[in-house]
Amino acid sequence: MKRKYAKLLLLGMLIVSIPVSINFLAGHSFAQQQAVEYSCPMHPEVKSNKKGSCPKCGMTLKQKSVEPDSATNVDVSSSSSHFPNVELITHEGKKVRFYDDLIKGKVVAIELMYTTCKYNCPLETARLVQLQKMLGDRMGKDVFFYSITIEPDIDTPQALKAYAEKYHIGPGWTFLTGKEADIKLISKKLGLDSLPDVNDPDGHTPHLLIGNDATGLWMRNSGLDNTKFLSMKIEQLMGYRAETVDAAAANQAGTVKLNLDKGAYLFATRCAACHTIGNGDKIGPDLLGVTSVRDLNWLRRTISEPDKLIAEKDPIATALFKQYKEVQMPRLGLAEADVDVLIDFMKRETASFRERKKATQN
Repeated sequence: MKRKYAKLLLLGMLIVSIPVSINFLAGHSFAQQQAVEYSCPMHPEVKSNKKGSCPKCGMTLKQKSVEPDSATNVDVSSSSSHFPNVELITHEGKKVRFYDDLIKGKVVAIELMYTTCKYNCPLETARLVQLQKMLGDRMGKDVFFYSITIEPDIDTPQALKAYAEKYHIGPGWTFLTGKEADIKLISKKLGLDSLPDVNDPDGHTPHLLIGNDATGLWMRNSGLDNTKFLSMKIEQLMGYRAETVDAAAANQAGTVKLNLDKGAYLFATRCAACHTIGNGDKIGPDLLGVTSVRDLNWLRRTISEPDKLIAEKDPIATALFKQYKEVQMPRLGLAEADVDVLIDFMKRETASFRERKKATQN
């Protein structure tokens, strides 16, 4: 009987050891493949054995490495295991610890981005610029913004600083780069990573994590959400402002009413962060009269595929790109019918603005 039990015990040990050995060998084999394979960070199905760019989003393909993941041994002994205390570098070239220097005891808003993005990132940054202005001098004192690149090989501190200057970033907002493995760890721990979406050519979901480390209150939002609503959340839910915020008034002041036409809604949600109609330049040019001074087919292409016009060296698009600090206008992802609705709104709003101005002059 003893010999029988011994055999059973030996058999059990072998059964357990087999998958462990298989996993080890599979991992070793996979690591060997990684050394010669390149893939897109946002579209992992895009693979190549040569350097280059992703045909879907244009991001630089990353070489998979056999080196140990530097993020596996980071210090996560901070007050929350969700905040790995990895080292990052600011757009000013300063080395900081993610938790100790950026998060601990603060009210923060955190997003992922990359400076060569042609889709969500430019619009998300422009929306956060609006939010920054709403928070005023509380930025850098009571609340802090952090934008972390997901393309650290390209987004050096110098590149991030240039990007911040293009968008008129003020105090309290820091752009960050670092080791790719560390950034992936932060993204995973904070729930800011997302699976690629085949219906989204960018593949980067514009999540915004806002929270208060002191109280432990955290929530994930869309970085393209209504800025007045985000401001209200920071002020009321993060706990640094004592007085009550009138949610109804905040929404009325910062969003488009449902009974307004679709063109007004599209302009408010897709264009107003960078443009006005009759109130001067912002990040981009004032669009007053644009429908009469530009060819409508050109204008449709500018709205639908601005990056292609730049790539084709269209003279008007190139001149505007240089004039406005080479800020890349994002693809808005609008259907052709919606583009026409947006152009019609610009026409009507231009006419209305001129009528109001004429009436005041009389």
